[in-house]
Amino acid sequence: MKKVGVNDAELAYRDEGAGPPIIFLHAFPLNQSMWDDQRPALASNYRVITFDWRGFGESSLGGGTSTMGVFADDLAGLMNELGIDRATICGLSMGGYAAFAFYRKYAARVAALVLANTRSNADTEDGRRRRYEMVEVARQSGLSALADKMIPKLLAPITSKTKPQIVRWVRSMIEGNQAEGIARALIGMAERPDSTALLLEINCPTLVLVGSEDGLAPPSEAEKMGRLIPDARLEAIQGAGHLSNLERVDDFNRALVDFLERS
Repeated sequence: MKKVGVNDAELAYRDEGAGPPIIFLHAFPLNQSMWDDQRPALASNYRVITFDWRGFGESSLGGGTSTMGVFADDLAGLMNELGIDRATICGLSMGGYAAFAFYRKYAARVAALVLANTRSNADTEDGRRRRYEMVEVARQSGLSALADKMIPKLLAPITSKTKPQIVRWVRSMIEGNQAEGIARALIGMAERPDSTALLLEINCPTLVLVGSEDGLAPPSEAEKMGRLIPDARLEAIQGAGHLSNLERVDDFNRALVDFLERS
């Protein structure tokens, strides 16, 4: 694990392999180790970069806020530090929200886009209220309590029943973060702008992935993005919930590698 100063935070990252760069943006409320099953599948042909958002994993909290725009600037700063002008950006869930923010500000730096288990619309009023309730859980009750609330939403029921090692892995990632980092990211997601109009402007190769059992970013949202993004590819990962890359590793990796080879 390496660290580099970016803007007002210190970001922990991994940089492996050689070839066209692909940068993975992790989900809420996890960290970059969620991509551990993707890294070896790609590093023989691609330069694979993963990192922890500020306040997550081994990255520092930094000052101020953790809006999706701040995350986008952190990604741009990391690319600058690593000498990467353009890259494929793969974001899952919150990572997808940050990918939209990055494309809005730095479209010329996106060679291709993978939007996994995410959605383009902003939160509803009820959705924002629930995020702020989770802020209080993180700050007052701690990350174990937050994990108890989040894990049933993140994983398909069949995953929770048959793959206890994934449940333990997800819990360890959640509990290994900083409570204030979690809280700031929740606020950042609650206040993020709607990106639906942006979909029509995306002009790079794009893959939209969704878990067939995803209740947080359901297939209907992925289908909408697939229709609105010009020439986007849409693929459902059968039997997966919100963390499709963890729940159905082989299917996720196959879809990703096929897309990269064709882009």
